[in-house]
Parts: sequence; C-alpha cells; structure tokens
Amino acid sequence: MHEVTGWAAHAPGAAPAPWTFERRDPGERDVVVRVTYCGLCATDLHALRHGDPAGFPLVAGHEMVGEVTAVGTGVTGFATGDAVAVGNIIGSCGVCRECRAGRENDCREFPTLTYGGADRVSGGITQGGFSREIVVDGHFVYASPAGLDPAGVAPLLCAGVTTWSPLRRFGAGPGTTVGVVGVGGLGHLAIRFAHALGAETVAFTSSASKADAARGLGADDVVLSSDSKEMDAQHRRCDIVLDTTGASLDLAPYLAALAVDGTFVLAGIPTRPLTVDPMSLVVGEKRIAGTGSAGVPDTREMLAFCGEHGITADVEVVPAERLGEAMDRLARGDVRFRFSVDLG
Repeated sequence: MHEVTGWAAHAPGAAPAPWTFERRDPGERDVVVRVTYCGLCATDLHALRHGDPAGFPLVAGHEMVGEVTAVGTGVTGFATGDAVAVGNIIGSCGVCRECRAGRENDCREFPTLTYGGADRVSGGITQGGFSREIVVDGHFVYASPAGLDPAGVAPLLCAGVTTWSPLRRFGAGPGTTVGVVGVGGLGHLAIRFAHALGAETVAFTSSASKADAARGLGADDVVLSSDSKEMDAQHRRCDIVLDTTGASLDLAPYLAALAVDGTFVLAGIPTRPLTVDPMSLVVGEKRIAGTGSAGVPDTREMLAFCGEHGITADVEVVPAERLGEAMDRLARGDVRFRFSVDLG
C-alpha cells in the first residue's frame, strides 16, 4: 500500500478537505493514473451529502482524465505518459454473461464502483477521483481522445456515456428524430451526440431562455415543454425521447410525441414513481426504457466518436480547493453545464 492525497468529506454534508489515505500497490493488470481533472456529478453531490455515514471519510469523483505513471507487467496497450480516462466502474466479475458481452455495468455480481465499492483486489473500500492518483485494472482504463480539452473530456466518462449508450442502442442516426428532454449537464451532451449521429434533434425545455443554447449545441428545433400547444404539435414526431432531467415529469405528452415503436428513455432517476396510462404504450406499440452508465465497448466507442467529431462537455474548471463551493453551486443549478475539478 502507498499513501495518496485526496479531497474527502469526513461525514455526510461536510465540506471536502485534503486527506491522506492508502491506495493498493499496482498489480500486474493495473494501471496507475495521475489524475489531472475529475468531473463533478450530481451523483457525487448526493453521495457526499446524503451517503451512509459508515462509508465516510469518502473521496468521491468518477469522471477522470490523467496521465499513466506506471503499468503492471500484464498490461498491454498503455505506457507511461499516455493520456487516459477512467469512469465510474473500475472492476467486475468478468465471467458472467453480461460481462462477457461487454455490459460490465450490468455485472451479475455488481460492478466495482470507483468509490464506495468493495475493491475486488485489495478487499478494502474504493475511493474516487478527487485525488492525485488512482490505481485501476487496465481493462477499465481508456485512451483519452487526442486534441481535445482534457477538462471537457472528463464528464464524458459519466454524463457522456450515459446518454451515448441509449442513443446507440435504440438506433439514433440519419432518418430518425431524437427528442432530448432537458438542456443541462446530461442534456447538452445528448443534443451534441444526436446531432453528430445524423438524427433530427429536438430539444424539449421548460426554460425559454435555453433555446439559443440548445440550437448552439446542435438542436434543429426547440420545444417549450410548458406550452401545451407546442407539445401537442409533436404528436408521433420522435423515434427516441431521452429524458435527462431526473425530474418527475408528466409522461403523457412525451409518450404522445413518440412515433410508432418509439422509445422513451430515462437517463435520470425521478424522485417519485412513474405514472403511466397503459393505453399510451399500447397505442403505437411504444416502450419505456432505462439507462445507467455503460460497459467497456460502449465507452471506448463513445470516446473514439468524440475524438472524431470534436465533442467535449462544456465545463467550468475549478481548483480542488473550491470543490465544496462547486458542490454548493451544483446544488443550486448554478453551472453551465458541468464542473471539472483541476487536480493538477
């Protein structure tokens, strides 16, 4: 074991502060990464403010980019000095049907989460990316796209792949229409992806002030979701509607906006149970699906696509010393569109 410095909350709701803790020494399959930037996600905010007290001190952060400083003897494909990225999953059983199919996020034994998870190697509890260094099984390390701003790449490892995966799974591309609900941390990337994939892209927003931003991201049309006439006019328009808000929406107008055989996808988790009129699914043979992160193949594909199309998240960079301030602002929705923490 060796010592590493991170920014930890020592109790739920406490402000993160520098903390020295131990990482495992790298094994033959491991890659050691010096973390340079780590995105701040709503999941981090929830864990740090409302997590189980037994899980503290807690170093959160699961959207990392950095530089390889060492590799194990069994690692191929990475070398010291390589620019890499690490996401919210750093291990899985590797043998179940889901893992063998590249769906490590759906591992039957549950994947090893970047923080707050059981380390399959050391047996300890994992600590996340708001730290100077992380040691990761090389299977879960990704090449960071060359030529892109690393601070903007970091959120791709969660917000990016969470929206990319369902767009690919449900066939977003030329000849399709994708509706994105919400122009925020996830939504702005979903709009960029749908547009770059060649789909007609429609942004649904409750805020008229976000219309110009949505068009700047690549939306072909913007629909004000609070205007019932505008929503009625979307009848059977969209093949996919991707809800990035996490809000407890009235699903009826969005299901009505789905074309025959269309899919409504939840990328955020509503605070209340969904209420659905069964006939809204039967008529038009529509479906509701969920999405949560992605496995290794989808993540690699997403990063390669971003490199090809120049896609990053819009970020505000903050130093690690201002992580607590950034959390307060994120809780108020005061960011456009993601925070990226500079760990230098």
